[in-house]
Amino acid sequence: MRRLPVPGHDLVGIRADNPGPFTLAGTNSWIVGRTPAWVVDPGPARSEHVEALVSEIDQRGGLGGIALTHDHVDHSEAVPVLQSRFPGTPLAAARSEVDVRLEESSVFGPLEAVSTPGHAPDHLAFITGTAALTGDAVLGEGSVFIWPGPGALASYLAALTELRARELTVICPGHGPLVRDPAAKLDEYIAHRLERERRLIAALDAGRRGVDEILEEVWSDAPAALRPAAAVTLAAHLDKLADEGRLPDGVERPPVAL
Repeated sequence: MRRLPVPGHDLVGIRADNPGPFTLAGTNSWIVGRTPAWVVDPGPARSEHVEALVSEIDQRGGLGGIALTHDHVDHSEAVPVLQSRFPGTPLAAARSEVDVRLEESSVFGPLEAVSTPGHAPDHLAFITGTAALTGDAVLGEGSVFIWPGPGALASYLAALTELRARELTVICPGHGPLVRDPAAKLDEYIAHRLERERRLIAALDAGRRGVDEILEEVWSDAPAALRPAAAVTLAAHLDKLADEGRLPDGVERPPVAL
């Protein structure tokens, strides 16, 4: 368990002890403001993590609401446990059974929602002051996988561009360390995705058509444990090229269920 203070901002992160290939050092839950406090992504339902959240919330004068960047289990599992500790606390998200349904520009307590689909179709980031709480849209290190769906990758790039236009001083990600230079990180994320697209087009121009050979050439830097996620992202890249009329015939698409 690790506490992640954010200098210059009235918010703090609590990192869960659930490390792994996709969670990095663990899932970061963020607690914003006080009297009351607001929680973004309660994280996994591990007792020590929940107790750390409760202790911080109590010190900050109670809980006003819970917001989810998205409903993946490593970000949302502790919701019912936290609500049981603070009865009547509203839950806000872009989908699922929630008390407050959020969309682009929705305001929930001190949080402004920004739609950031890509990693998940319901994904949101939250702006509070000059801090962005980005869930799995932007990580503290490494990149994220993009879940294929209608316009997923194009929408993700547009969302990154929108965040880039904001005057941010810090990014508080769902995994990894604080990002102290948001503009540089967002430029890096956009450039990374476009470079991946450039490599994919080069592989297709060279006659690559099978999933395995495309992954071997375009995602050669991905560790074995992340190859399944790379295959999912490959599907999103292929869908984008297809939408733009740039996908050659005969390209194998990874079998990702939508």
